[in-house]
Amino acid sequence: MTSDHATGPVLTVGERDAELNRRLDEGLTAFNAAATGVAEQGTLSVKVTDEAGELIGGLAAWTWGGLCGIGMLWVREDARKDGWGGRILRAAEEEARRRGCDRVAVSSFTFQAPGFYRRHGYTETGRTLGIPGGHEDVHFFKSLTDG
Repeated sequence: MTSDHATGPVLTVGERDAELNRRLDEGLTAFNAAATGVAEQGTLSVKVTDEAGELIGGLAAWTWGGLCGIGMLWVREDARKDGWGGRILRAAEEEARRRGCDRVAVSSFTFQAPGFYRRHGYTETGRTLGIPGGHEDVHFFKSLTDG
């Protein structure tokens, strides 16, 4: 979709745009730092590979202002009963502590792993309704200063 005026602003809609994401991140980072006085931020990852170098599982997160936000945690199906999820999560929590974080936030759809996070000391803080198939997005929080 574009503007009716050749010289006016142009609105476009499409697939993921890496350059747009970079610019939005820069803009939001500057806005957030100005609003909170907290500028330091980072990304965090944990990866497990097998002997052949194939991915067993991993985690992607961010850190900012003492908070670690887990975006994704996944373990390959044939390795899910081997305890890798817990080891990956504990490694991320330890790295978050090392970086000065004292809390973690994550969400998991009801068909994914809310029980996993509860077993690892996470407390449910809310739910987002309307996930396809009648599911919900369960939001969790954990203090890294407790025990």
